[in-house]
Amino acid sequence: MSTTIKDVAKEAGVSIATVSKVINGKPSISEPTRLRVLEVIKQLNYHPNAQACNFARERSDNIIFLAVTEPLTAFHNPHMFEIMSGAQKVVYEKKYNFSFLGVKDKDTACHEAADIIGRRAADGILIHGSSTSRPLVDLLVKKGFPHVIIGRPPFSTAACWIDINNHVSGHLATEYLTKCGYTHIAFIGGPQTDEISRHRLRGFVSSMRIFGLDVPDSSIKYGTYSKQSGFEMMEELLRGSFLPDAVICEDNKIAMGAASAIRKRGMNIPNDIGMITFDDYPLSQLIDPPLTVVDINVNKLGQQAAEILMKKIRNPSLNMQSFTTVPELIIRSSTRNISDDIL
Repeated sequence: MSTTIKDVAKEAGVSIATVSKVINGKPSISEPTRLRVLEVIKQLNYHPNAQACNFARERSDNIIFLAVTEPLTAFHNPHMFEIMSGAQKVVYEKKYNFSFLGVKDKDTACHEAADIIGRRAADGILIHGSSTSRPLVDLLVKKGFPHVIIGRPPFSTAACWIDINNHVSGHLATEYLTKCGYTHIAFIGGPQTDEISRHRLRGFVSSMRIFGLDVPDSSIKYGTYSKQSGFEMMEELLRGSFLPDAVICEDNKIAMGAASAIRKRGMNIPNDIGMITFDDYPLSQLIDPPLTVVDINVNKLGQQAAEILMKKIRNPSLNMQSFTTVPELIIRSSTRNISDDIL
């Protein structure tokens, strides 16, 4: 039979309450008594119930990562798991447990968050952008519960969030293409309502104007995040009055479709049309030719989100709303070399 707290109290000649106070580091116990209890704990090889101790201290030592998931989420949104891996690394280093909670929709995410807060099932929550909604964000702010939302909410809020500066990503893609000598640059992206696509597009448009290049309406196409949509948008560009010499693709699946449309016309990438996309998914290196990408270290983003959450747990009044993680350009063969153009 395993040793209990009663056995420790009896052997040390103190009450169960005294043993509990020693275990939880309460300051009201004299030093001789504390040392005696600790010695008995060591002699009896007693291991306190962590869950019970945490309950007594009103903490769980648990962090929950909340996200909306669906079949094939790992394929459609591989960044989620990279973010989670980065967050988990920091959480483990801080001696906390890390739990993943996947839910079917945003309404369920809000209900689960309310339950977590009510049961004190976690000391803090990392909210993936897929599960963000106004009711959920309002709940976190109202309760003052430690949280970090990964992805800026598409509405004004006092909540704590961290995000990638997608405007800078759009600028970096445009700037590099112009350095390669491309001047007729098009942008094909996701739906107009998509927050990420919208910020990258703004970075593209503002940069083109800074560089003194035209951005006709026909050079911008909206679609869905699919290979078929990329193919159709690229076909529409190639049939139109604005013939691009380079195209910025919002994601890898769109880029796959665009590359197929270019090859169908008998055109060459990168000599006839240069191509650049965002995020270094495995797909970006499987497309022919391998794509130049503007990449974000989303593992580091997860680490930064967890570090902010740890600070917020220690200081609940702390509030941060910031863009972070600098994008990195990975140059491959879907764009001309800058030196080639100079020569």
